[in-house]
Amino acid sequence: MVQILADVEFGAELPEIVPDTSLRAARQFAQAIGYSGGGRFEDHEKARAEGLPGALVPGVMGMGFLVRMIHAWAPRGKIEHIDTVFRAPVLADHRHVVHAVVTEIDEEQGQVMLDLSIRNEKDETRVFGTATVAIPGE
Repeated sequence: MVQILADVEFGAELPEIVPDTSLRAARQFAQAIGYSGGGRFEDHEKARAEGLPGALVPGVMGMGFLVRMIHAWAPRGKIEHIDTVFRAPVLADHRHVVHAVVTEIDEEQGQVMLDLSIRNEKDETRVFGTATVAIPGE
């Protein structure tokens, strides 16, 4: 766990997380944020009828997984910027792993840059991105 900027090592990998990407979790999240009703987040068959490979985990839920991982690693850190690219669907009921690595440390600004990804059970990158995190100097 990182408490201050001096704790951060260039190239360090953050502890991975395996989030709950079950259909139940995707459905509950979609309902909570008002995305439910169309089936793409709640039902595999309805999602397939729309031409999707199955029910999806909402994109904003995936971003939440990334934020959760960063804050578990650096609880005193403040995410100043996060940017993601959704290369392929994150499918409900499939195992996904959230990864990050430290790619830059700016000691003058007190910031750390991270490369982020969400990968499926085949180790295919479904989501990638970057984050800038401010970490206290002391």
